[in-house]
Formats: sequence, structure tokens, C-alpha cells
Amino acid sequence: MNEILDIVALVLILIGALLCLTAAIGLLRFRDVPSRLHAATKPQVLGLLLICIAVALSLRSWPVVAFLVPVVLIQMATAPLSAHMVGRQAYRNGTIDERSLFVDELDESRRTPPAAGG
Repeated sequence: MNEILDIVALVLILIGALLCLTAAIGLLRFRDVPSRLHAATKPQVLGLLLICIAVALSLRSWPVVAFLVPVVLIQMATAPLSAHMVGRQAYRNGTIDERSLFVDELDESRRTPPAAGG
């Protein structure tokens, strides 16, 4: 049984590392901000989750699981928030190609000055 868990942990680490690598390559290769945000959040968070599961499986210890659960939860909470803030700032700076937006929900807030209360 230990050998099977070690093989599963190895496969999970390899898949997680591959996902983290694709996230890094996506950050370097993609040209626009929404594509880079997608590459920075989705595969990276899933890769970290798989690596944490693999570490928990390979070490088979409850204190390790207790340590990894907050790591995963914090990552899952902060990655979407940071992506939202970066995307919002890119929109405000005008670095997002507006022709690629299907619906521009922030168009009205752009026309209203920040001090106007809108």
C-alpha cells in the first residue's frame, strides 16, 4: 500500500509541477493582461493544490496536513483577489484591448470621476 501511495504522490507532483511550469510559460508568452491573469491563477493554483496533496500523501502525517491546509486556502483566496486587482488596474490604465471585451461593465465608472461619488 505504501508503494501505491508513493507512486500516486509522484504522479501528482509531476502533474502539479507541469501545471506550474505552464503557468510560468504563459506569463512570459501571452501578450494581453487577461490571458496572463488566466495563466497566473488557474494552472498555478491547481498545480500547488496537487503538489500539496502529494506532499501530504507521501509524508502521511496529520501535522503536515494541518500545515498544508492553510497554505492551500490562503492561495485559493489570494490568487483570485490579486488577479482581480491587477485586471482592474490594467483596465483603468487602458492597457486592455477594449475591442476584445464582450461586455464592458466598468464603462460607466470610467466616465464618472472618482470624487463624484459614483
